[in-house]
Amino acid sequence: MYAIVETGGKQYRVGEGDIVFVEKLEAEAEASITLENVVAVGGEGDLKVGAPYVEGAKVTAKVLKQGKNRKITVFTYRSKKDSKRKMGHRQPYTKIQIEKIEA
Repeated sequence: MYAIVETGGKQYRVGEGDIVFVEKLEAEAEASITLENVVAVGGEGDLKVGAPYVEGAKVTAKVLKQGKNRKITVFTYRSKKDSKRKMGHRQPYTKIQIEKIEA
């Protein structure tokens, strides 16, 4: 069984036992969270699609860790103007493990 959940403005296809990196969620490590924005639930040739979300469906997950991705370099400049700027950015994430999908 799998589900398509929406969190942080993005959609993820998840199954039970999957480990997913999502946009940062306000939760402690080892805490249990519930994702209620389930767009679709499928499995065994059966598919339920919501409009916009499936009624009564939810996904339970366990937070494994909070962290930051590797650093990316952002360099902006304007040609012939002697104007340049170099910055770095590390995007925060939450690593979760899917425990249960309820349709």
